[in-house]
Amino acid sequence: MANASSIAAIVVTYRPDIATLEALVDALLPQVERLWLVDNASTNVEAIRALVTTRSIDIIANDKNLGVGAGLNQGITAARAAGCTAVLLMDQDSLPADEMVARLREALDSGGERLAAVGPAHVDARTGDVAPFVRIGFPFNHKLQPATGEVVDCDFLITSGCLIPLRAIDAIGDMDAGLFIDNVDLEWCFRARARGYRLAGVADAEMEHRIGDRLHWRPGGRAIVHGPTRLYTIMRNRVLLYRRPGTPWRWIAQDVPRAILKFLGFSLVVAPRGANLKAMCRGLRDGLAGREGPDPDAG
Repeated sequence: MANASSIAAIVVTYRPDIATLEALVDALLPQVERLWLVDNASTNVEAIRALVTTRSIDIIANDKNLGVGAGLNQGITAARAAGCTAVLLMDQDSLPADEMVARLREALDSGGERLAAVGPAHVDARTGDVAPFVRIGFPFNHKLQPATGEVVDCDFLITSGCLIPLRAIDAIGDMDAGLFIDNVDLEWCFRARARGYRLAGVADAEMEHRIGDRLHWRPGGRAIVHGPTRLYTIMRNRVLLYRRPGTPWRWIAQDVPRAILKFLGFSLVVAPRGANLKAMCRGLRDGLAGREGPDPDAG
């Protein structure tokens, strides 16, 4: 089982805000033994290197943007070579609470060999809302808000804050580098569940996180807004997931109408409407064609 001296944190960076990254690093270092920054050709890589030199951090600097999936795989490979037994995957703009890793580790160690990963409760840094853990259902998902002290089985965990023993990665496989960004976590979790592994959310482990570039307020709620480049990979990758053998039919059945609503919303309501429409159309086309990798039209 994982222990305090064998967990390596892996943070994939791409043009990060240095102050935010510094806060993340300083929160992680007391909680893990090793920390790798995998940088995807950031324009501010020298500032990242300066941060590394003042702390006990390892860096893998890529000369081009390889994407989130490939970057995580590089960190996983380095952690395995260093003798670590588990990896903590983190986004560059998340902020773990004190004791988050300890509480995740406790849940992982007591969960048995078929527990593939555990994740924290995510607190939206903009609103303070706590995101639920999810069991996929049809026509609606089951949203779980566990009480203090509870650990609940769920069907997927987002990348950031996910603690995974390397034995599970050995059995399930690496992250899907072809997806580049978006749904990398969904695909791995679906693959894990299809192979009979469990995933669990830990109520007492908390982490601040933000999804999307901004929030769009509308009657009845709010929508998470991404720019056109991300809309391309989001739309393309959901189509690619429809074709993956491990993707549950319940998720596909409910995601198709969700994709239609998002397509209409981002092309008719949310600016920049024209750029959004073109990006999503390209994503649909490339998803149907089975194309992977970065957005070919991204600057």
